[in-house]
Amino acid sequence: MGPIYTRRGDDGFTGLLKEGRVPKNHPIPETLGALDEASAALGVARAACQDELCAEIILTVQRDLYSMMTEIAASPEQAEKFRKITDSRISWLEAQIDQLGAQVSLPNEFIVPGDSPSGAALALARTIVRRAERHVAGLVISSVIENVELLRYLNRLSSLCFMLELLENKTWGKSTPTLAREP
Repeated sequence: MGPIYTRRGDDGFTGLLKEGRVPKNHPIPETLGALDEASAALGVARAACQDELCAEIILTVQRDLYSMMTEIAASPEQAEKFRKITDSRISWLEAQIDQLGAQVSLPNEFIVPGDSPSGAALALARTIVRRAERHVAGLVISSVIENVELLRYLNRLSSLCFMLELLENKTWGKSTPTLAREP
């Protein structure tokens, strides 16, 4: 195996799955970076999970995020060839959220993350997913990408992260979350 570095990005530009190069601060690499961060944060949460189902769900989501990044990095003409995030993936997320909703109690107020190591990691992942969602929204609104299912997926994913946080907190023995306001 050769060196892992290529030196091609030393000029501040990066390549995508299409011809040409774009500045590293272009909206597409910014979006890909936010999605990569979301996957990494989910990986930290998965490594800390106590609930096996939680870890399985997170791994599936991480794989979905890689599919999403591939589609976004592709040229508009090739994006459909890489499309794996469709309405069926949103339905899957909603089914997971509903299933988890039967296992945890939803608080009526904002909560403070940190009731368990994995719950805190999931709260961090949720905020990164929200940032990625804002980036994808910008690409959809400016017609850089056309698959609105990517936006819907991230919106549901942030809800799933919250439900997984509650499940992990419960698994760690914290059935009542710490509320944001003082009692």
